[in-house]
Amino acid sequence: MDIQHHTAVTGPVRSGVSDEAAGTPVPAAGLPLADFHDACGRILASINTVIEGKQDAARLALTVLLAQGHLLVEDVPGVGKTMLAKTLARTIDCSVHRIQFTPDLLPSDVTGVSIYNQDKHHFEFRPGPVFANIVIGDEINRASAKTQSALLECMEEHQVTVDGRSYNLDAPFMVVATQNPIEMEGTYPLPEAQRDRFMARISMGYPDPRAEMLMLETHQSFSPLADVQPVVGVGEVRAMVATVQDVYVSPAVKEYVVGIGRATREHPHLRLGASPRALLQLLRAAKAAAALDGRDFVLPDDVASVAEAVLSHRLMLDRKAVTAGEDAPGIVASVLAKVPVGGEARRSAS
Repeated sequence: MDIQHHTAVTGPVRSGVSDEAAGTPVPAAGLPLADFHDACGRILASINTVIEGKQDAARLALTVLLAQGHLLVEDVPGVGKTMLAKTLARTIDCSVHRIQFTPDLLPSDVTGVSIYNQDKHHFEFRPGPVFANIVIGDEINRASAKTQSALLECMEEHQVTVDGRSYNLDAPFMVVATQNPIEMEGTYPLPEAQRDRFMARISMGYPDPRAEMLMLETHQSFSPLADVQPVVGVGEVRAMVATVQDVYVSPAVKEYVVGIGRATREHPHLRLGASPRALLQLLRAAKAAAALDGRDFVLPDDVASVAEAVLSHRLMLDRKAVTAGEDAPGIVASVLAKVPVGGEARRSAS
């Protein structure tokens, strides 16, 4: 079992524990789009100095952060999954905890545990590594389903309940989990409820030859992660999240999202389509994508641009589809090709 606690290079250490009686914090005010775009540019530029040739993955990771979601990074070992998660965390001046998931990891190792204090004659709660702004779950599917389920409440409700008492998690809160392919030795498949908590799943893939040559030239003697410094603070991230929340979505675009969800549920090759939670997260991701493009309104293209990452890991194919060589991304693409876009949404795009 390997649990690492650390904070960003600068800034105070935050405990991350707040009692539910403390009340709801005052919502942050949004940023002007110009300031929002400048902050996003700094974050992406910092990530791209470490992760060569993966601009799309970096942009999607930032999209999920701004949409208040959680990210699942899936691929074979050695392609930069953990490096992407660490780099994103270090660009923000906030608390960061890393958990190495192993078969012997217990739920209390993630959430924390109550320990009896003999001097004070009562139990005290010792928070686990989930109490941080960004939690990196490395190789999440090497832990048992019982330990994986310890994250369900944290990811959905942003709180932890131990011994009948709830503790709020500080905002922003994001889980960035890496996962090895399930056919690899020593892995457990993530339960459907766990996968549905992740807003998006991405696959890193191998770098192109140019990026791989650059990596061999520059990453031999030192890790580029050592030079990454925070470029935004927690307050600025909260303001960026508020900017995304203020992005306008027309009724026609909402109908388009609902149409996509219904099409997945009625698809003949799927045993399980998109859940209502999936549609909510699809819309939130589309709002973040629109803001990243400098707009304060959502277009159908924004929905389509994030649909594969948001929906494909939630869909369950039937046996005939698997035998025929179908896959979830292909089905999402076919759904997008068939679902019509309403007239109002088309006019907004023109």
